[in-house]
Amino acid sequence: MKYTHPKFAVVGHPNKGKSSIVAALALDDSVHISNTSGTTTKKRSFPLSVDGKVLYELFDTPGFQRARRVLAWLEKHDVSADKKHEVVQAFIHTHKDDARFNDEVELLEPIMAGAGIIYVVDASKPYGEEYEAEMEILRWTGQPSMALINHIDDSDYSQEWKRALGHYFKMVRTFNPMQTNFEQHMSILESMAQLKEEWIAPIKASIKLFTQYQEQMFTRSASLVSRLVYDSVSAVEKFYFDTQEASEEEKEQIEAKYKDSLRNLEIHTQKSIEEVWNHGHLQKEEKVLTFEGMDLFSEETASVFGLTRKELIITGVTSGAVTGAGIDLIFAGHTLLLGGIIGAVVGGTGAYFGFNELSEVKVLGQTMGRRYLEMGPMENRNFPYILLGRAMYHTMKVAQTSHAKREMFNIEMDHTFKDKWLDARLRKSLEKYHKKFRSGKTLGAEDLKEYEDLITSIIKGLIV
Repeated sequence: MKYTHPKFAVVGHPNKGKSSIVAALALDDSVHISNTSGTTTKKRSFPLSVDGKVLYELFDTPGFQRARRVLAWLEKHDVSADKKHEVVQAFIHTHKDDARFNDEVELLEPIMAGAGIIYVVDASKPYGEEYEAEMEILRWTGQPSMALINHIDDSDYSQEWKRALGHYFKMVRTFNPMQTNFEQHMSILESMAQLKEEWIAPIKASIKLFTQYQEQMFTRSASLVSRLVYDSVSAVEKFYFDTQEASEEEKEQIEAKYKDSLRNLEIHTQKSIEEVWNHGHLQKEEKVLTFEGMDLFSEETASVFGLTRKELIITGVTSGAVTGAGIDLIFAGHTLLLGGIIGAVVGGTGAYFGFNELSEVKVLGQTMGRRYLEMGPMENRNFPYILLGRAMYHTMKVAQTSHAKREMFNIEMDHTFKDKWLDARLRKSLEKYHKKFRSGKTLGAEDLKEYEDLITSIIKGLIV
């Protein structure tokens, strides 16, 4: 059987992180990972595809169980080096239905079908002679091979592993699947390409496509975030009633409905961004969103992701709050209270007085005598920055999370995060669009595209 794209069998001793490495390199969080030895009993294929083209394919395999007995069987056959692979094939054929060697047959089958070998060891455990039987069996297959040294905990025996592995493998690399990033991923692919001359061209092409794929993830994420901000800021909620005047309870109901609709927009966007980065199985706490109980409309959220009072006033310059902001700038902040109040009055920077002032509930009429309450578009000028901050933080954390991780996914608050992406110049650029979003007018495709390009540059700066 000839493969049209490079394939690699990830093999080794049980419980050394093989499945974690498959998940990380295949960008697939559906790979079953467990601390229990022997969890993987059947080989399973995990292709990495971009735009319908398979870049490469990884096989997750069971761990060696009876390596010494398998090697003893092979060594009974006194053959030349060019015939050893035939003996391995004979072993598979002979023991296909032998339960004692199920694991060895499962891991050897993709190798003998043409897959390269990625042998995984745990650098936190000392090297031992028992591993030599496994490595010798792999050498009998005649397939190109490399070793990956995985660091499962803090102990480090990597130097002795490197000395031993160098006798058996063409390449030895260190790779932590829990902390991998784009550059490390590309480095491993470069190493895989060197294992076999015929793989150089297709893997080089895969690396190029993979780089393009990352760019697509940036732009798709930015598109989702941009649409979230636009839809949220411009959203309008209506509540119909039949009486002459709306009750306080009805006004509270429309406000609750308005907030819930914005929360749902954010939740939907977060889920979509997780799918963009192939994280369809993230384990998250089921609280309000994923921010440790931080609600989108809480003062705590505003303080972490939103603008300060002075930043709001200065940002208001771009929306007409020239008088108050000008006073603050002239006196270098010494009359902040006075300038801020004037700025709030002149420019309408509603968020200055508190984040709860979101949008006025209006009572409007309609034909046939029916009346309705209306809330929106969002008047609070801090809101889009809070929404953006949360979206940027969520996207960054998702993009930086290895597909090998299985523990609970938490997004912890970071009071310094805003400084990493938002400065005065960017606030001015963003506010130009936020003002248009608040106007309630239909936004042109060109404006939204410009805003999306701005968000793309921010996301790339945070992740790359």
